[in-house]
Amino acid sequence: MSDVAPSGLKAYVAVTAAYWAFMLTDGALRMLVLLHFHTLGFSPVQLAYLFLLYEFMGIVTNLSAGWLAARFGLTSTLYGGLALQVIALVLLTQLDPSWSVTTSVVFVMAVQGLSGIAKDLAKMSSKSAVKLLAPSEDGALFRWVAALTGSKNAVKGLGFLLGAALLAWFGFIPALGFMAAVLTLILLAVFFFMPPGLPGGVKGTKFTAVFAKDRNINVLSLARMFLFGARDTWFVVGIPIFFYGVLSDGSEDSARRAFFLIGTFMAVWVIGYGFVQATAPRWLGARMSERETIQAAQKWVLVLCIIPAALAVAAYLRLPGLTGIVVFGLLVFGVVFALNSALHSYLILAFTSTERVTLDVGFYYMANAAGRLLGTLLSGLSYQIGGVALCLGVAALMAGLSWVAALRLATTAPAH
Repeated sequence: MSDVAPSGLKAYVAVTAAYWAFMLTDGALRMLVLLHFHTLGFSPVQLAYLFLLYEFMGIVTNLSAGWLAARFGLTSTLYGGLALQVIALVLLTQLDPSWSVTTSVVFVMAVQGLSGIAKDLAKMSSKSAVKLLAPSEDGALFRWVAALTGSKNAVKGLGFLLGAALLAWFGFIPALGFMAAVLTLILLAVFFFMPPGLPGGVKGTKFTAVFAKDRNINVLSLARMFLFGARDTWFVVGIPIFFYGVLSDGSEDSARRAFFLIGTFMAVWVIGYGFVQATAPRWLGARMSERETIQAAQKWVLVLCIIPAALAVAAYLRLPGLTGIVVFGLLVFGVVFALNSALHSYLILAFTSTERVTLDVGFYYMANAAGRLLGTLLSGLSYQIGGVALCLGVAALMAGLSWVAALRLATTAPAH
């Protein structure tokens, strides 16, 4: 830490705290929307529709957010993300139960799209800040980005549990109002107490600069797209609905119990994923060369392919104790997925230059959002067509495509 100024460290802490607060509400909102509308009778495909615009706007936002941050500064995009999330939460409280299914889907899709913009503004700002604020000592960048990303995912995991608990205890609308009020207070606190340490914008930055020019950044972005598609193909709709069918008999008490158990599983999965991601430098070695890190990324995504493929076979054969097998298998998937994600998060910052960090990180997370969009759509479609077996089989295919893309990473990248 000796190479980082106190103001820079304070800025890093403030950015991290703001990002934590945002991700807590983001995780809670996802569970609120998924479980609330499932109990209203929405099909798996209709549930997927609710999140499609959220993910699509992530693609658009990440392209433009890198440019906005380069032009107006990282604090502007961070505050914008927090403010838009508050607006999205307030708008969702206006949902009218008397509306038709079509009207409800369109309204929630639109508000979720706004939330998608908010999330990726906050994410791009926070991740870019690490590149700019991390000390220059060997291995520090890997440790800092792993700590931010891992802790963020742990907080988002708590958000899944919070959302399920708030829905069970207070209902949909009161839960949204509570989260909007808390996030507003946090936005005000961050706005008034954010220390200096993040750079302002450069007014002459052109929008065309957002497109990555480095081959490794393009290839890594493609691998990232399929990696997150592999996760969200089972994560968004398929597995929560599978568990709900196992845990609930349709009564109010069993539904409430199912909410808690599903929320708990999702929370444990994401918290565990975040813990592994945060400690990945200790698992893998923070002082690996860039070449060694690329080789590790290629190896671990191949390992990842095997897990959903094995679970898909178990589900297709309807093995005894299938629910327990799926739970255990997905926890193992979370460990391996976290290692892959941590390696990617480090590599994007290693590949980019300080001058292009917001642009390249924005482009990379555009690919991340594209993977989530693809995974979200496939989650609803594959589960509705072939149940949990097809859902997991498609996830294995997506992981395989990520491995194929990762093999194209050049192990001798040009210096920045």
